[in-house]
Amino acid sequence: MIIKVKFLDISTEAMALINPEDAVKIGGKDNDRVRIDGRKSAIALLNVSDFVSKGEIVLSICLKNKVQASDGDELNIVYASSPESVRSIRKKMDKEKLSKEEIHAIVTDILENRLSKIEISAWLTALYINGMDIEEIADFTEAMVETGDRVEFDRSPVYDFHSMGGVPGNKITPIVVSIVAAAGLMLPKTSSRAISSACGTSDFVETFCDVEMDAATLKKISEETGGVLAWGGAMNLAPVDDLVIKVEHPLGVNPRAQMLASILSKKLAIGATHLVIDIPTGTGTKVPTIEVARAYARDFMDLGDKLNLHIECAITYADQPVGNAIGPKLEARECIRILEGEKHPSSVIEKACDLAGIILEMGGFPNGNEKAREILDSGAAMKKFREIVAAQKGNYDISSNDLVPGEFVADIVSAKSGYVHTISNKELVAIAVAAGSPSDKGAGILLMKKKGQRVEKGDTLFQIYGDSKAKVDRAKELAAKYKPFDIEGMLLKRITAPRTR
Repeated sequence: MIIKVKFLDISTEAMALINPEDAVKIGGKDNDRVRIDGRKSAIALLNVSDFVSKGEIVLSICLKNKVQASDGDELNIVYASSPESVRSIRKKMDKEKLSKEEIHAIVTDILENRLSKIEISAWLTALYINGMDIEEIADFTEAMVETGDRVEFDRSPVYDFHSMGGVPGNKITPIVVSIVAAAGLMLPKTSSRAISSACGTSDFVETFCDVEMDAATLKKISEETGGVLAWGGAMNLAPVDDLVIKVEHPLGVNPRAQMLASILSKKLAIGATHLVIDIPTGTGTKVPTIEVARAYARDFMDLGDKLNLHIECAITYADQPVGNAIGPKLEARECIRILEGEKHPSSVIEKACDLAGIILEMGGFPNGNEKAREILDSGAAMKKFREIVAAQKGNYDISSNDLVPGEFVADIVSAKSGYVHTISNKELVAIAVAAGSPSDKGAGILLMKKKGQRVEKGDTLFQIYGDSKAKVDRAKELAAKYKPFDIEGMLLKRITAPRTR
């Protein structure tokens, strides 16, 4: 059927709207698929609406380049049957194992917009409930790599590390990259922005240098300096992962198979040969117990064997934030202060040197942790950090004093004396987000007390920073409601014997 096209910014999904009478002519109804033929062809999800005039089709703007047409062009539209991958999704819903070809077809159809968000949701739900075995996850990982770009380095080996996240203030990436690169190894680090957290690595790194670059630039900087601090979303590395995350987030599910394939596909796409996985473990994190952390570590290492990727895992403490700062400029300042020689917070230094030390030992250095500390203490890591920042269009002479947090500050004080018994990571994240983090770069939280420390009534537990007074006030109200610090005395409970006459 020949029909006149009009493009509108109606959806990020490949969507086509046509009049009910035209839908009858092509034999389609809501949520069916149609093939649209312009200079090129594309598949779209059909929606039937009286909003559209007869003889006209309204397409999502995302289809404009795919069909290579403009407003007013006449296109051919025909009914398209469901892809075979829909039946494969049903197989996984029925707990059946999928072949490599079936998994690859699902990934390809997600990339080509042949599957609707409803069908992708069904896929994620099937994975969440029924899971995948190691062989399926390996096939899933390779399919995601093959449907995107890959970085081919002239140097080898290529080292990398990844934190599974879930703990705020985890600002170690620039420190680890700088130590490893200063030792002569290459670590091209791609990181994410925050999705549900208060600050992703790229959110704070972009406060002092560019993080958006193409694959060629990443390759050049990595091979010249030994390291890079890039936002992975700016490149076409395992793009299906980014598409799935957009569906996954509102569902509130993160299937184990999807998480494992997501992490490893990005690492394979970046050319990694050696990988360290940081598994933060503690109450309120993605990995609540040591037993769960060990299970993840086994899965990662088994997958590494299948994917020809040397993987080692580090289970790290995550019952409270890493360091004292949460939020872009606050985290950047704390990170750079440590590179400049500051000895606190010790938790940031210890974690960064432990992970860098594992990578150094992979690269042939004995006593990796000691070597990492030596590189950090000598100033070699800071020198390398400056080189990387300058290569990413930042200021070579960068100083921690350049990172000034928001001008509006609110102190949250303790209502009683005692000891910090617990700190809620989840509630601190919610407060920092209310203050404007990560979009407002000056927003966040600075902790004045940590677990186990003595607190007197009226002491400041943490400060809320923001670029907006209204947002800081809102965050302060949330802090009063959530009370993320639990203060207890040394006497937790008194037990008395019943009186006898």
